[in-house]
Amino acid sequence: MFAYYLNLALRSFRRNRALTVLMVLAIALGIGASMTTLTVFHILSGDPVPTRSDQLYYVQLDPAGMNGYTPGEDPAQQVTRFDAEALLREKRGDRQAMMTGGSVAITPQRADLKPFYADARYSSADIFPMFDVPFLHGSGWSAAEDEHHARVAVIAKALNDKLFGGADSVGKTVRLENADFRIVGVIDDWRPTPRFYDMNSDRFGELEQVFLPFSTSRDLKLSRSGSMDCWGDTSTDPEGEASLNAPCVWIQYWAQLDTPEKADAYRRYLVNYSDQQRASGRYERPTNVRLRNVMQWLDYNKVVPGDVRLQVWLAFGFLLVCLLNTVGLLLAKFLRRSGEVGVRRALGASRREIFVQCLVEAGAVGMAGGIVGLALAWLGLWAVRQQPASYAELAHLDPMMLLVTFALAIGASLLAGLIPAWQAMQVTPAMQLKSQ
Repeated sequence: MFAYYLNLALRSFRRNRALTVLMVLAIALGIGASMTTLTVFHILSGDPVPTRSDQLYYVQLDPAGMNGYTPGEDPAQQVTRFDAEALLREKRGDRQAMMTGGSVAITPQRADLKPFYADARYSSADIFPMFDVPFLHGSGWSAAEDEHHARVAVIAKALNDKLFGGADSVGKTVRLENADFRIVGVIDDWRPTPRFYDMNSDRFGELEQVFLPFSTSRDLKLSRSGSMDCWGDTSTDPEGEASLNAPCVWIQYWAQLDTPEKADAYRRYLVNYSDQQRASGRYERPTNVRLRNVMQWLDYNKVVPGDVRLQVWLAFGFLLVCLLNTVGLLLAKFLRRSGEVGVRRALGASRREIFVQCLVEAGAVGMAGGIVGLALAWLGLWAVRQQPASYAELAHLDPMMLLVTFALAIGASLLAGLIPAWQAMQVTPAMQLKSQ
């Protein structure tokens, strides 16, 4: 019966081409606008590390002085170097990593390449297994190499292609600043979106090109980037704001806690640690710790821009307007066929069959609208990619959003067809036959 109803729908489209075009366009415009904004929202609000986002926790402590203290407010978004190294030594998590961003000058061995700068990340060894970083060649460095301040490096695939033509560069040397580093690993294509591990840099930017042990970066006094908040005098320290005992927060600290029970225990550990630091005189404020998993951390930082959320609501509001127009057009179309419906009813068709026939026709309109709407969504996403925002280049339809496009188009058209189909099945055969 479905094939028969679909055949009737196609015949009806040919009889009322102008009305059909109007309905398809109404659905297509609403779907195109909705899917453009929904795709952008989907990209920006996605889980950047789906395999273990509920096991990775971001640590916040409150080591600042009493000046400017407001009870109940959240602690600093980063931790001091002293606290990060203390937590790292005590190893209370399944894994843990301290990190910060930076920039290094690279001197290529190839004569045809001039020296250039690349973004870097200084971290402890667990960053790679914690974040499920995929490797094309080699692996990350070890905790022992952290402790011995080894001059080892992990580089991104793009940098490996540029420096070594894509060959396996593990064991080779790369010159960073004025020091030689042995390459131990090459990261495969990996771009967590958003870049959850550091909310103080470009949240939707590309992966850093060089990863170095944090301890080595401090030995060589490599330049750092990102925010830093200080509340005391650091002018007398030869290392300044980046020294071990500086009253400054500038380190991101992550802990992997594989079960909720371990997360609860780690939270208690942070409370005890904070109490100990206050008792020793380092902390002045009351104990104030936070431990958020990846998605909680992204929500806290309001990663999805407010204008993107607004655009989604506006687009779906526009889709609703398009559906109301489609309801009117379908109602006009079905009621114009009251005579045909009356004859079918007189020949034995039930109200249910009339209702299903009308819904099949509405669904066919939705399918056609989805195809045109998909083209409009692609055009809309192309326009998004022309914007200067860092997330713009990520705006592409993935297979899931492709399915959502057609599901939304057909679902919306079926919803729009409910009232017209209900009205059509109420047609009284006798009244229509008398009028013929």
